[in-house]
Amino acid sequence: MNTEVMLCSELETKALQDVLLPYKLEVVTVAEDAPLPGSYWGDPEAGIIGNQLFIRPVTPVQSALHEACHYICMDSRRRTRLHTDAGGGYDEENSVCYLQILLAEQLIQMGAKRMMLDMDTWGYTFRLGSAQKWFEKDAIDAKEWLIRQGLITPRDRPTGNIRNQKDDLT
Repeated sequence: MNTEVMLCSELETKALQDVLLPYKLEVVTVAEDAPLPGSYWGDPEAGIIGNQLFIRPVTPVQSALHEACHYICMDSRRRTRLHTDAGGGYDEENSVCYLQILLAEQLIQMGAKRMMLDMDTWGYTFRLGSAQKWFEKDAIDAKEWLIRQGLITPRDRPTGNIRNQKDDLT
């Protein structure tokens, strides 16, 4: 992994927690020498189990927000069984990427542009060659999906809702 991406240790202590608070997602900081629970990609990437997001100070912010956005975007059935592998299809994965860029804008130390650069550095690939070009020119399907699910407004404002929030297990 490239060490040029922003790490969770570079954020103010509660910044990530505050952004994720509306979603009832708990941020759990794990000691450097302890295993990172629920990490699909392995250390130092974020892990997710239920409504707990596991990070270390050396966890990339983009990884933490990506896993958090999977939690936000998945349906309630998958959310009740969530452990390590968030799953989801193509539309949901694109929407997760779109939403993580919007949530990064709420982190004063990061912002959307830095998130997109970090996504490129981590190794995301987009048809247009970069996260920024994808976000600006090719992500209308992801935006529309998020609007349909009630997760953002047409003006790209996160609503603080999770998918199927009121429609548990139906």
